[in-house]
Amino acid sequence: MYAPGEYDLAGFIVGAVERKRMITGTTIQPGDLLLGLPSHGLHTNGYSLARKILFEIAGHELDARLPDLASTLAQELLKIHRSYLAPIQALHQAKFLKGAAHITGGGLTDNVPRMLPRHCSAEIDPSSWPKQPIFDLLKKLGSIPEEDFRRTFNLGIGMVLAVPAKKIGFVSQILKKLGEPFHQIGRVVETRSNAPKVIYL
Repeated sequence: MYAPGEYDLAGFIVGAVERKRMITGTTIQPGDLLLGLPSHGLHTNGYSLARKILFEIAGHELDARLPDLASTLAQELLKIHRSYLAPIQALHQAKFLKGAAHITGGGLTDNVPRMLPRHCSAEIDPSSWPKQPIFDLLKKLGSIPEEDFRRTFNLGIGMVLAVPAKKIGFVSQILKKLGEPFHQIGRVVETRSNAPKVIYL
């Protein structure tokens, strides 16, 4: 429901893929590496909470310039959502891509498990990639518990790729040739009983 004068503008892409070319994650196995491709900020995650924290709780204006941000709040929140098509296509064509998880609502905690077979879990080291100031700012201003924080925002990682450890050299060459930055954020492990599907180190 929208109040008078309010509206919602949304865009989306619909694609099609032949069944034999689908990336299903079924070949993922313990020992595979997890690579994180950086986001440009919030992308599509957590805007309701971000607006509440920044404008209602902290009382900032859209044109505010905060010490840790290189732009105004409006510019930060309107950063474009990155396209990951080129690296995904290149790795898929080279047969090095076992799985891919788009980090949207639910963050790493809820999205990474969607690409994993039942017997696999993910170990992720949050210190393995640089933190973006906007996320530290939101956590500080909103006093957000760590678990909720990880489930709401992408934390600077917009896409997670599962690749075979033995092929990491070739994978690195492909991504570097594309000019695609990446971070080795974790690995696939055997699922343990009563353990979460994503284990933060």
